[in-house]
Formats: sequence, structure tokens, C-alpha cells
Amino acid sequence: MMYESILFSTDGAIATMKLNRPEKLNAFGGPMRDEILDALANIAADQGIRVLVVTGEGRGFSAGGDIHHLKYLRENKDEKGFRSILAKGQQITRTMRSLSKPVIAAVNGPCAGAGFSFALGCDIRIASEAATFGPTFALMGLHPDWGGSWFLPKLVGSAKACELVFTGSMISASEARRIGLVNRVVPPADLMPQVMELAAKIAKNPPGVLRLAKESIYRSLSSDLETAFARESAVQLECFHSEDFLEGVTAFTEKRKPQFKGR
Repeated sequence: MMYESILFSTDGAIATMKLNRPEKLNAFGGPMRDEILDALANIAADQGIRVLVVTGEGRGFSAGGDIHHLKYLRENKDEKGFRSILAKGQQITRTMRSLSKPVIAAVNGPCAGAGFSFALGCDIRIASEAATFGPTFALMGLHPDWGGSWFLPKLVGSAKACELVFTGSMISASEARRIGLVNRVVPPADLMPQVMELAAKIAKNPPGVLRLAKESIYRSLSSDLETAFARESAVQLECFHSEDFLEGVTAFTEKRKPQFKGR
């Protein structure tokens, strides 16, 4: 797939989507939102893809919205245009969360505003030591979007979320790790090798299990324990009848690595 504002590639079961406006620190402008949505639709439909990695080209992950375009919309009182970009941002986050495949953010540099919310919408975040993070919306007179006001307190707690959002401050990768915003921090040269190693480890597991487990984890955020028990029983039975479960237990007893087929 050829795009103008993103780079898309696959390596076996792993797809990589790279935001590609490095001269703008990969700010969301031009056709980027539409291209991300198109790529996500293709990933969802491709049964050969089991994991998605998202990152940024150049020295940044994403600086968020394109400020010059936002200024243009405000000066022209183009509420329809503003509503459109808000809706597309929400759809990107919604699609990533409903995607049956795990999504890993490889945060290589500045990750701010909508770029920050975009990273929060991924399932796992691995950061370079050069990365910085911040919901900088207040500095531009805006409220967080792309679901950032929902994701952030669930990851770091309401008090820390309030501090970050109210100040619009950027924090270091090490601070992001300390407060639970990212899974791990690695040297810049190790970022993509470690992310791809993690993606390959995940991709070896049954895609049906990955899909069901992702759904269960996010459903648990708004359910009680008994509801979780009921879902676990239902999906475990679904797994029980799969060929992958038979392959898993057979491989274990035969002391070999399982070869899961997604059936």
C-alpha cells in the first residue's frame, strides 16, 4: 500500500505503520488521518497480520495536530472542518482499540497533544530514551481529544492526569516509565529491534487468543469480577474447541514449539 503521509510495510505477521511528515514532527495534517484509517481497515481484513507496530519517521513520534491548519480553521470559523478532524481522530482510536490484533507504539521522540493520545490508544508503549510525552492541549487553548482524557487517568491515576493536563507539561521517558505511562524505556538504537522482538514473540501466539484476551482486558475496565468470570468461561470454551488449543497441548507434551494456524 502506497501512501503520502504514512509508510506501511509488513514482515511476516508483523505490520509497521510509520507516520511520515518528519518536517512537521509527524503532526496530523493533510491526508494522514484518512491514510491511517485506510491502513487500519486493511490490517483488520488481513488474516496474515497478527501484530501492528506504529512509530514515527525522523526524530519525532508525533507533535499532535498541525497548528497551522488548526489556526486556519479557527480564523475561518470552520466548525465543520474542525468537527471532521475530531471525528477522524476518534475513529482512529476506536479502530485501534477494536482491532483484533495487538498494537505496539514505538515512541522514538516527542509525543505530544493528539500524538500523545494516539500513543495512549495503543495496547503497549515502548519508548526511546529520547522520547518525551505530554498532553499539551491547554497550551493551545484546547481540551484533550482522541480519547486522551479517558486513557490517561486509567494509566497514571486521576491526580497525575490532572497535573499533566492542567499544566500541559512534557515529561521525560524515564518519568513516563515511573508513572506507568510506558512499558519500558530503551536506548534509541535499541528501540525498533526490541519492539520487533516483542512483536515477533506476540505474533507466535494464536490470533484467536490475542483477539479474545484484548477484548477481555478492555472490557474489564468497566465490569465487575462476576462479569469477568462469565466471559472467561465463554471464551475459554471457544478456545477449547480450537485447533490451536489442541496444537498447544500436543506440542507441550511432545516437547516442541507449537505451530499455531489461527484455527
